[in-house]
Amino acid sequence: MTASTQALAGTFVADQVHSSFQFTVRHMGVGKFSAKFDDFDVTVVGDEQGVRVEGAVRVESISIKQPDFRGHVVSGADFFDGSNYPELSFRSTKVALNDDGTAQIDGELTIKGITKPFSATGTYLPVTEDPWGGLRSGVDFEATVDRRDWNFGWQAPLPKGGDALGWQVTLTAHAELVKQA
Repeated sequence: MTASTQALAGTFVADQVHSSFQFTVRHMGVGKFSAKFDDFDVTVVGDEQGVRVEGAVRVESISIKQPDFRGHVVSGADFFDGSNYPELSFRSTKVALNDDGTAQIDGELTIKGITKPFSATGTYLPVTEDPWGGLRSGVDFEATVDRRDWNFGWQAPLPKGGDALGWQVTLTAHAELVKQA
């Protein structure tokens, strides 16, 4: 497995229509709850120094259908506390886009003003030309984090043991990247 040195040359941004960012967490010990964010920015720069990624997600853009529950997740101090921390952000420290299509990204994830090291693995699709003469690439990443690391402390015990909401949260991101002129 070798790293592709010219995998993404130039500046690329995520096409918001064809990209997605979401999280999934175990619910009541039997199901899973997922929510996505509709407003985000991702910029990828590839040059002689390597590939760098920066991104931000607006908390207010979370898509949850039930209004009261959505309000608690967005505003509650035991969840996103969006009025005090309106964005989640990521900055890479190392990106490997490998010739075999695998990818690894390491960096710092900041949520609620708390910055922690973060690693995700996934896949990379090389740059291709679109029907309009533009250049595009795609990346998919997944990582599992412990929500307590960012002070997401809400919990309720289940009557026969266990937790109502899992501590482990799976983060997934798909970015269709468009090269900028």
